[in-house]
Amino acid sequence: MYFLLFYDYVDNILELRTPFREAHLAHVQNYAKRGELLLGGAFANPADGAAIAFKVKDKSIIEDFVSNDPYVVNRLVPTWRIREWTVVVGSAS
Repeated sequence: MYFLLFYDYVDNILELRTPFREAHLAHVQNYAKRGELLLGGAFANPADGAAIAFKVKDKSIIEDFVSNDPYVVNRLVPTWRIREWTVVVGSAS
C-alpha cells in the first residue's frame, strides 16, 4: 500500500535543523535502502513542511519512522499526518 506522510515545520526550520540534519538524513536513508521510503523532500518557497511517499504493508512502519525521526524528536515537526494514497498512474520502485 502507498501512503503519504506530511510534516508541518516550525518557523525558521532552515536555521534550526542544522544540528539534526545529518541524523535525519541517515534516518531517511535507512528506510529508503529498505525500499519502504520511495520519495521525500521539503516544500519550497516557503519551506514550511515536507511530504514523504512510502510503500509499506502497514502504516505502523510509518508511525515508527515518525517516532524516531530526529526532526520530530527535537520538535522541529510539531504536527504530522499520514494519508493512504491510491496510486493510479506512474511507477515507483
